[in-house]
Amino acid sequence: FWSLVAEFCCGFFVILILGNFWFLAVLYLLWLYLDWETPCTGGRRSQWVRSWTVWKYFREYFPIHLVKTSDLSPNHNYLLGFHPHGVLVAGAFGNFCTGPSFKNLFPGLTPYLHIMPIWFGCPFFREYIMSAGMVSASKDSVSYVLNNQGGGHASVIVVGGAEESLNAHPGSLTLNILKRKGFIKMALKHGAHLVPVFSFGENELFKQVANPKGSWLRNVQEKLQKIMGFALPLFHARGVFQYSFGLIPYRQPIHTVVGSPIPVKQNLNPTAEEIEQLHALYLQNLRNLFEEHKRNYGIPEHKSLIFE
Repeated sequence: FWSLVAEFCCGFFVILILGNFWFLAVLYLLWLYLDWETPCTGGRRSQWVRSWTVWKYFREYFPIHLVKTSDLSPNHNYLLGFHPHGVLVAGAFGNFCTGPSFKNLFPGLTPYLHIMPIWFGCPFFREYIMSAGMVSASKDSVSYVLNNQGGGHASVIVVGGAEESLNAHPGSLTLNILKRKGFIKMALKHGAHLVPVFSFGENELFKQVANPKGSWLRNVQEKLQKIMGFALPLFHARGVFQYSFGLIPYRQPIHTVVGSPIPVKQNLNPTAEEIEQLHALYLQNLRNLFEEHKRNYGIPEHKSLIFE
């Protein structure tokens, strides 16, 4: 979906260049040059855009719910690890970029959803995603958010990244997280409290062409992901007037459960051992969060998270 919107924005920009409005394209390129660092310095959110009525229908379509398990004091900064990536990342967008749910449940906190920097190079599309509260997933961007001395900021990072979207099959509980420790180091360097977030139903929105590890399709997808920076899962769901095939996601409820914070003491130069210890604690808390709530959202008792 986001790729289609980005392509539309790029196409519109090309039309400006080729048409009689090339001067507008030149002005925008100048603006792009001057504004290039904004996605790494907190972005430029618009409450008007975040409150569009279309997002209300978007959330109600699945529907999308945000579930609170613990208070998050606005006196601290937080790093929220979002799992799993899924294909659409609908729970992250619906809960942290639209509507009043987060603000009502966690007053005093401002969420920033970090996404791949490549999206902010797309003309016009970058303005749209920044207005929704999205910022770059670069180290500088995360540091900018977590450096707020007064607290009240929450970085939301989809830890599994694009690679994890290739595991987004219905019923899949595999998370790409064992080698992902950069977010742990960032939390330590800034003293940001870690909060595991699990979005039940995220992997149920689309069916994906079988791509087991070692298959030719998976090998091609992984190579393309390394080259382009984002994955290309081959997925399908339903159509507008029929349920057998299309690109519209299935109507499956999404419950994004925000766990309890893990207190983190600031350490500007954490050792590998300290990072490893906090990473292990985070994994345990994430697993506990999943086990505590899985029965509420239709996960069989014998199923558990798989960390890769």
